[in-house]
Amino acid sequence: MKIKLLDTVVLQRNMPGYGIKSGDIGAVVETYEPDGIEVEFVNGSGKTRVLLTLKVEDVRPIAENDILSVRSLEAA
Repeated sequence: MKIKLLDTVVLQRNMPGYGIKSGDIGAVVETYEPDGIEVEFVNGSGKTRVLLTLKVEDVRPIAENDILSVRSLEAA
């Protein structure tokens, strides 16, 4: 499945330097050919936590059977 602008995606790996973990949910805010995407991760109030340029293989589309959970943010 092709990742598109504004898709909701799930991070597939931990990124401890940024305080985000595998399973965190973000929104694709830009795409770069051939395989780059910019993903925004926000906290519960909608404030941007981190904006990262990733490769498509670093994320997957959110699925209908995924369930959301909450955790406290780690210090970056």
